[in-house]
Parts: sequence; C-alpha cells; structure tokens
Amino acid sequence: MAAESTFLTSDVIRSYAAVGDSFTEGVGDPGPGGHFVGWADRLAVLLDDRVPEHTFRYANLAVRGRLLDQIVAEQVPRAKELAPDLVTFCAGGNDIIRPGTDPDDVAERFERAVADLASAAGTVLIATGFDTRGVPVLKHLRGKIATYNLHLRAIADRYGYPVLDLWSLKTIQDRRAWDPDRLHLSPEGHTRVALRAAQVLGLEVPADPDQPWPPEPPRGSLEVRRDTIHWAREYLVPWIGRRLRGESSGDHVEAKRPDLLPL
Repeated sequence: MAAESTFLTSDVIRSYAAVGDSFTEGVGDPGPGGHFVGWADRLAVLLDDRVPEHTFRYANLAVRGRLLDQIVAEQVPRAKELAPDLVTFCAGGNDIIRPGTDPDDVAERFERAVADLASAAGTVLIATGFDTRGVPVLKHLRGKIATYNLHLRAIADRYGYPVLDLWSLKTIQDRRAWDPDRLHLSPEGHTRVALRAAQVLGLEVPADPDQPWPPEPPRGSLEVRRDTIHWAREYLVPWIGRRLRGESSGDHVEAKRPDLLPL
C-alpha cells in the first residue's frame, strides 16, 4: 500500500521532537533501563539512517496518561524551544475516551496547539486515533473517535501537514499488535506504526507495515470470554479505579528524552 505523503524523499530531517501521551512514550514496548522504546523512537532510528552520522538529534517529550491540555502546557512550549525540523503530535486520545467529552471541543484545542507549533517547527505530523471496533468497552466510542479523526484530518489539510492515519492501518487491528492491557501497542505494533509514519514522510522502509500476520489457530468463544474476564480484572478495573481516585499512570513520570540529542 502506498502511504499518503506530503513530503518528498529529498526532504532532510535532522531534528525530531515527539509530543504526546503513552502511545508516543512507547508504553507496551519495553526497553533497557526501565524505559519504553515505542514507535517514535523507532521512527527516529529510520530518520537517523538518512543523514550523515552524528548529525541527527531526537527528543521525546511524551508522558503517559497526559490529557491534551497537559500536553499543551508541558510539552508544546518545550517543543517550540527546540524548534526541530519535525514534530509528531498525537494527543487528545485520553480526553476522547473520558465520558462526557466533546470531540469538537477537543479538536478546537488541538488546532490551537498545532498553530502554536507551526510557528517553530518545520513540519508537524498529526496522528489520528485507532479504530477500536474490536476492543471491549472502547468499541462503543468508535463514532466519537471517528469524529475526532475527521477534525484532525481537516486541521492537517488547513496547515498542509502530513497525517499518520492509524485508523486505516488494518494490521494493527490484530490482537498481536497490542499489549495484554489492550490499551497500548505491543513491540510489533509499535514497529508497524513507525514504518507507516516513515512512509508518510516519504522514506523508503525496510519492511511493509501492511504485511499480513501469520495465520493463528482459531480461538473458541470460551477462550475469548476467559481472556476478556482476565483483562477486565487485571487492567480495566485498576484503570477505572485510578480515574475515580483522580490518579494518572503518568503521575511522577518525566519525559524520557527532554533534549535534542544524537541517538
């Protein structure tokens, strides 16, 4: 599949700052030292391969659990200070899944942040939300997420920015693309997103993110039900508990890579 791209392959990206929440921090893709890797780090490696050694610099400002307004207050000013060639901006997902939030309102605030970033960044790559039709609980928010995604595409069009369309990346709808918590991607899922992001930016990639998964044995309804009960007990109930207590998985967590540094 040929990915949409507003970049030419001749464009050179020598600096990149990632802005966002747990998705961009890389939760679900464990790395050394207790940190996560994730799609943004993997994209940085692909970008680094295109330029002379030691000339590429990368920062990852993302922190898990952050709402859009927190990202705008904590990360966007820092991204502007860094003034990189590329910013990837994926935010608002934690707002959208909260009861009572309005995707139109979230999109308006997202666009104000894009306008702010546009004053300092070379290009802003805007990421959409995933298609959640196969995810327990979140499948009921599919229409809300789709509405938000349409806003994000319109914002990207108005600024001439590329879109990382996660909704259309069908291979990450496979359960193997997801962490057992069903909220974050697995290492393979993060890898496929990084490859798609690179395609959108006009890079040649070493593998196809649309490559079908190997067949796996069919799962019986009893196994599916047992897995869903286990997921609800181990992940959903604690997640709801944190929300009720006003806690976040990102409390006391700082950005893993706050400065533009070589890889």
